[in-house]
Amino acid sequence: MEAPTQRPLELILARNLLSTLSTPAFLANQPGEIVFYNDAAAALLGRRFEEHGAMSAQEWVDAFGPIDDDGQPIPIEEQPLTAALRRNRAAHERHRIRSLSGTIHTVEVSGVPVIGAGGFEGAMVFFWPAPERGT
Repeated sequence: MEAPTQRPLELILARNLLSTLSTPAFLANQPGEIVFYNDAAAALLGRRFEEHGAMSAQEWVDAFGPIDDDGQPIPIEEQPLTAALRRNRAAHERHRIRSLSGTIHTVEVSGVPVIGAGGFEGAMVFFWPAPERGT
């Protein structure tokens, strides 16, 4: 039997931090899987992390977005935030996401790469309801 793969300490500490915040946030690992999202994100998305568990980036996009003006998921490779994080750069954008109930939310999104001794380990992504333009 193979021993389970040890998670990088940086991701363990990042998950601990995110679990204490009231700002919606998720944690992605180096391959891009969503390995955790906090209760504040669950309230916005309509499902707790414990109800589903880790998911691929594609599953996340299909379930929640970001979505375009026609309500269609924006492909992962076309998302500037993803591209910036993969280059170890922080980034900020405005997106539209969809909760499981179908409610559309405009959110501000900031992503911060998690860099460890071995290099890029993943990213913390924070998102919150955006004010209307002009306010």
